[in-house]
Amino acid sequence: MANCNTETMEAANNKLFQPPDDLLNSAHVQGMDNYRKMYNKSINDPEAFWGEIAKDFHWESQPSGKFFDYNFDYTKGPIFIKWMEGARTNICYNVLDRHIERGLGDKIAFYWEGNDPTDTGKITFQELKTEVCKFANVLKNLGIQKGDRVAIYMPMITELVVAMLACARLGVIHSIVFGGYSSEALASRVLDAKCCAILTADGMWRGTKLINLKTIVDGAIQLCEKSGYHVDHCVMVRHLSPDEQESEPEEGDTQPTPAKRPVKRLKINWVNSRDKWWHELMGEMNTKEGKTCDPVWCNAEDPLFMLYTSGSTGKPKGVLHTVGGYMIYTATTFKYVFDYQPDDIFWCTADVGWITGHSYVCYGPLANGATGVIFEGIPYYPDAGRYWEIVEKFKVTKFYTAPTAIRCLMKYGDDFVNKYDLSSLKVLGSVGEPINPEAWLWYYNVVGKSKCAIVDTFWQTETGGHVLTPLPGATPTKPGSATFPFFGVVPAILTAEGKEVSGPIEEGYLVFKQPWPGIMRTVYENHERFETTYFKKFPGYYCTGDGARRDEDGYIWITGRIDDMVNVSGHLISTAEIESALIQHPSVAEAAVVSHPHSVKGESTYCFIVLNEGHVMTEKLKTELKVKVRSKIGPFAQPDHIQYAPGLPKTRSGKIMRRILRKIAVGDSNLGDTSTLADESVIDLLLQHRPEELKA
Repeated sequence: MANCNTETMEAANNKLFQPPDDLLNSAHVQGMDNYRKMYNKSINDPEAFWGEIAKDFHWESQPSGKFFDYNFDYTKGPIFIKWMEGARTNICYNVLDRHIERGLGDKIAFYWEGNDPTDTGKITFQELKTEVCKFANVLKNLGIQKGDRVAIYMPMITELVVAMLACARLGVIHSIVFGGYSSEALASRVLDAKCCAILTADGMWRGTKLINLKTIVDGAIQLCEKSGYHVDHCVMVRHLSPDEQESEPEEGDTQPTPAKRPVKRLKINWVNSRDKWWHELMGEMNTKEGKTCDPVWCNAEDPLFMLYTSGSTGKPKGVLHTVGGYMIYTATTFKYVFDYQPDDIFWCTADVGWITGHSYVCYGPLANGATGVIFEGIPYYPDAGRYWEIVEKFKVTKFYTAPTAIRCLMKYGDDFVNKYDLSSLKVLGSVGEPINPEAWLWYYNVVGKSKCAIVDTFWQTETGGHVLTPLPGATPTKPGSATFPFFGVVPAILTAEGKEVSGPIEEGYLVFKQPWPGIMRTVYENHERFETTYFKKFPGYYCTGDGARRDEDGYIWITGRIDDMVNVSGHLISTAEIESALIQHPSVAEAAVVSHPHSVKGESTYCFIVLNEGHVMTEKLKTELKVKVRSKIGPFAQPDHIQYAPGLPKTRSGKIMRRILRKIAVGDSNLGDTSTLADESVIDLLLQHRPEELKA
């Protein structure tokens, strides 16, 4: 792992990285003066700003009322957000038909890269539209229509995008669930949305691990039936070939290959009245009529999709996004944040089961007529060079991934990066959590060869698209800072008492003062929860739940979830800030910090440390880590407890479940629902490694 020493880190934090020369003269936004001019228009005259952008899209009819209307203050009435109400459009038409009519039918919409490097494919915009129309007709034949809800539980294959766009073409609301959630997690989402159908696949490979998706779906349907709810249809893609389903490993095999995968245990159960093969239904649509499906014109404020995100109560909430505003916002953020140009090859590594995949694998890129990459695999299979092999293979120009993936790949060293030609790269994006400066610098220097712009984007499932982000040709960047707001976004940082601080502030609540087109409209079937979660703490503001600080140059730094902050002897400390200090030690691969009860201080800090290969936790190392935090933050922030962690409890999207870590820190084995963890076995290991002084 390439680590930066303290002097290097401090220099980086004080240094501005200017936009690359190659982007300065061709970028959509060139320089901060142009950014400020566009930004000021976007917040002072949002109707004119977004109205001009909306002209590039197809509208079957124009707004019948106000272009933009909202209320963020629950004391003045119900919270609402409306953009272009009464205008009628269809997002599927805008991301496919509109481009084909402009002559882009033969352009590649997606390259597909399977779990195994030998599995690959591609599909043009015209081919994608044909498949979407065919499957839209399949849905119609099943009796599914506008307003119905459909759950999609698939691997990262092109049929996933076909399914979601077919739903959008009909005005059907899709609810995509990451293909790896448990039966219980899937069932809870199906029940909440009252989905009439589940679209899935027989199975998938994640590295060398075979996952039987149909068995998980069967379990979810059974749980739904126990709750008195019946799922009418289950449509399944045959993703694994018949040969794969029948093959067995040969004696002496140590590494599964496409022809010799251990899949004998993949058993497909079948219910004739409910289950249907995707390829058989699609085969029935190989006629002129079957390949044609007129779009259903939807109101701009009609629901497009719901996506479930974790709630503080533990019950997931269905974040609801609507057609028109989400469409123009994801299209606009994609265009400007990645500085999209017509010859770009864009790759977002996120699964479409998460909002990043919705906005920046599917809708945002397609709305711009971009060529994207869909990747089914994982970053370190068959080795840690997989990402960079794909970048070289498809000559990717814009690359977007998570800090978790970056830090994971850093552990394997630079050689896996340097063996591939990454000269096509121009913009490198970061998403999902604040990126620590060390990972930022490795990304910039090793992956980007010090010539790419880094766009560290902050946003949420609820925001629909980027809200704080650099622009590649305009923003001088600081490692670890999300920099400035995107167009239409007005951030503020509040004290715990709700006072807005305009200048530099060490820590506060990040809020937004007015809506942008892509913001969520409600929590599905629970508007009261929407108001309580996001608007009641600070009336008149949308509360992100994240902490932030603003430096003397006006740059905004995300410090992590507010509930991931520790109040030590009256000092409010961000756990992310402590983690950033810990990870600078050359022995540390990853760190997670939570609060721990303290009889004197009220709270203290408890640190879980994942070590780089070849390093062990010793008392000497613990002392060095405490000194590191003292020197970087202050004596008051020194950790009270440091625990070796073989791994961290993470969701399948890579987010650390700090709720579980707080339980482990106090020795509480009653952890609640752990079904969303990628690896539940790490819990017992963490409990075993608790410090001896706390076990007494």
